[in-house]
Amino acid sequence: MRELLTKYKLVIRFIITFLLVYGVLTIGYNVYLKLSDGSKYYPDYMTNLVARQTNSLLNTIGYEAKILPHPDEASMKIIINGKFVARVIEGCNAVSIIILFLSFIVAFAGKFKTTLFYCFAGSIIIYAFNLIRIVILSAGLYHYPWRREVLHNVIFPMLIYGAVFLLWMFWVNRFSKNVKANA
Repeated sequence: MRELLTKYKLVIRFIITFLLVYGVLTIGYNVYLKLSDGSKYYPDYMTNLVARQTNSLLNTIGYEAKILPHPDEASMKIIINGKFVARVIEGCNAVSIIILFLSFIVAFAGKFKTTLFYCFAGSIIIYAFNLIRIVILSAGLYHYPWRREVLHNVIFPMLIYGAVFLLWMFWVNRFSKNVKANA
């Protein structure tokens, strides 16, 4: 047993670190959501921010867009040219994806300063990519509403998780101490 633990020490450390960071960040985020009363920023600050920024970007690229709080659920409605096309819910704000990203990077940590910078830069890249994803998805749903399932459930999740995967691979191959230690 000791031999197996020694042999797979890096793998075990990765799994434990990943689970600890993921657990702490997820619990922290859930506490934030429970404490968010939604009175000033409905349904919560991050979801509201993503909806407002999506609205701004849609208007910037030529659509007549507006957002409204959804009357029946904790979400923001995206309306383009008077047509309800999508809703921004808590899961659309990229926080859960960023938590997953950060957990992996910390579990495969490199030098402290480099890890911290990459966590920050990667989070911004994921957030921005997610925002662009929602804008394109909203425009796509406006023009092609019959493609809702494939756009929302296949193409756009594949793009956001693909981007996270590429960020992970770049990190592991370029900066991680663990890979260099095993090489």
